Amino acid sequence: MKQFASDASTQVRTKQGILQGYQFDGTYIFKGVHYAESGRFQPPVPVEPWEGVKDATSYGFVCPLMHPERPMGELLVPHAYWPQDEHCQNLNIWTQSICPEAKKPVFVWFHGGGLSAGSAIEQVSYDGNALSKFGDVVVVTVNHRLNIIGYLDLEPFGEKYKNSANAGNADLVAALQWVHENIAAFGGDPENVTIFGQSGGGMKVTGLMQTPAADGLYHKAIAMSGVLPAEMMKPAEGDGTEIVTGMLSWLGLSVADVEQLETLPYEKLVEAYEAVAPALQAKGHYVGQDLMINDFYHGEEIPCGINAYAKKVPLLVGSCIAEFGFMPRDFDPATLTEEEMRARLTAVYGADADELVKLFREAYPEKCPMDLLVLDHMTRRASRDLVRHHAEVADAPAYSYLFTFEFPIQGGKPAWHCSDIAFAFHNIDLVPVANVPGTTDKLQEQIAGAFVNFAKYGDPSGPCAKGLDIPFWPSSTPTETPTMIFDRTCRVAVNFDDALIALHQKAAPPFRFGAVENAQH
Repeated sequence: MKQFASDASTQVRTKQGILQGYQFDGTYIFKGVHYAESGRFQPPVPVEPWEGVKDATSYGFVCPLMHPERPMGELLVPHAYWPQDEHCQNLNIWTQSICPEAKKPVFVWFHGGGLSAGSAIEQVSYDGNALSKFGDVVVVTVNHRLNIIGYLDLEPFGEKYKNSANAGNADLVAALQWVHENIAAFGGDPENVTIFGQSGGGMKVTGLMQTPAADGLYHKAIAMSGVLPAEMMKPAEGDGTEIVTGMLSWLGLSVADVEQLETLPYEKLVEAYEAVAPALQAKGHYVGQDLMINDFYHGEEIPCGINAYAKKVPLLVGSCIAEFGFMPRDFDPATLTEEEMRARLTAVYGADADELVKLFREAYPEKCPMDLLVLDHMTRRASRDLVRHHAEVADAPAYSYLFTFEFPIQGGKPAWHCSDIAFAFHNIDLVPVANVPGTTDKLQEQIAGAFVNFAKYGDPSGPCAKGLDIPFWPSSTPTETPTMIFDRTCRVAVNFDDALIALHQKAAPPFRFGAVENAQH
């Protein structure tokens, strides 16, 4: 029988004060723990100590979003929705022990949604209970400031706004500092922290690796579907002077009134931003909502060069075969003749269609070439390039994976953006479409197990891998990238899709991957 407790036995003393969590079915859970506070556009500062016992049994607020959430695609990516408030610098913890001597590996999760949306509980798969139990690890998920309150440069208007362009990532550093100071009380090892994230969360991982203020606060890194090609990482021109001055003018304010932006209702702030930003963005000018290269953030490893501390950090990078393949198909791949298939592919890829089919079949002999319509080359290429670069310039190993599973929907839908999260968190029970009896239960053991191995040993093929039934997974070199292909049968292949990705990049319509199946057919 599952047991519940929320009493003195589930209280933990942190540096700031005592937190009251609860225990359920063996897992200690603490929610909505404030790790920092700040004024709008200002750097995070530590939470003030408190007397007595503070409740930590409810999720904290999530960051306000610029546009209302619209439930859709829930069968593919189930979501949760939660109250929003700017006082969102909070985190959640799942652990199997609150003994300070336990020293269990720590996972710190950064959510997706770019730098403008999402939350630590946005996806039901983000629940850390199952991963904590499975790997006997501590799982932490983090909320922080986003969009124009987390990534808008007001520094030209006063020292109090220093680094406001990167305030959201400064929150993440503050969260890691809190973990470093307090996680031992939750059974975690502050000297064995793995940061991981997907999509925008993967971007946060690689961004923190290039942020000296985070040095020493993490020890391993996993970026899932969050690496962009170097040519897309070119910063916009200028600083926040133009966008903020424009917002003030639209609001009927002068530069002398800039502090009024600190107290303006969030909705009015968004209205002003959206009235001014599009015209500036069209000219390539700075409009925020992205990291700014400065003395806090040094730019991505490619093309800006690796941060010295990051050279010591083992890195695991991966993506999904059909990152942008969300749209439903208007055909059943199993019923298409060879001629019909080639006609559809030729309509998209022209004279390159036959060579693409050949290269696809060589890379994925067990799959249908119609998956070319949603094949991702952008994230896959960027992920592979980062792994190779890290192997060349770092002292720590770098590993590559690709998630290629076909789900039991729409005639076998290839893995889309976010579809691997439930497997990494050992949470397929929470995502109905991720369940294929006798198959996905094993696959989640393999993926979550490899991640836990990596967190424990810096090697996904570490000592705990023996029971996972996966092949040996070597690290990359600057020229040879062994990629673990997570599927019904896991395999490792070296440079297996280089030619395919290169041709697909050349032949594919510009960034229309998600719409290709319907729009073109």
